[in-house]
Amino acid sequence: MTSSNPDHPITCSREDGRVEVLFEGHEIADSGDVLVLHEADYAPVRYFPRSDVAMGFLHKTDKVTHCPYKGQASYYTISRDAKIIENAVWSYETPLPGVSQIAGRLAFYPEHVDFKRAGLTAAETRAVDVNEVVRHTDSGSGSSQAEHWDANVSMPDDAAWEGDDIREDGPPHVSKPYEGTGSI
Repeated sequence: MTSSNPDHPITCSREDGRVEVLFEGHEIADSGDVLVLHEADYAPVRYFPRSDVAMGFLHKTDKVTHCPYKGQASYYTISRDAKIIENAVWSYETPLPGVSQIAGRLAFYPEHVDFKRAGLTAAETRAVDVNEVVRHTDSGSGSSQAEHWDANVSMPDDAAWEGDDIREDGPPHVSKPYEGTGSI
């Protein structure tokens, strides 16, 4: 599956081997049929077949969102052992053409669960997932294996510090926090 929009590429492929989803250390999904969706510059998302998810721990909510590239998503809350995470799982029941493979499958927000690939611990699985991030970093040669991601922070400009070097009470101070330190 591939989207036809060159400005917002979407591809989907099968993940090798089995993947488990652990919530608070408990398995709530286990599948050898996991699809990994790569969308533009977003982190990859794993989609699990509903038949491989312990649906007894999920409860559908009223939340609905719309993605212009995938369609309308519905959400589920995870409840297990008195731990409740609202809207931690989503599904595209009838996705837009071009992404039909994810229809009815479930995706989990990675900040609420751990993924575990067969034969690896959850920590080792996270390390494997880092490989996608590494492709976007500079090895020191001045180029990366993939296009750089946009910066998620900006540096203050000199105008932002104007007026900061004047104090009416007490000794004068450095107008730029890094000035005179030799660090920049």
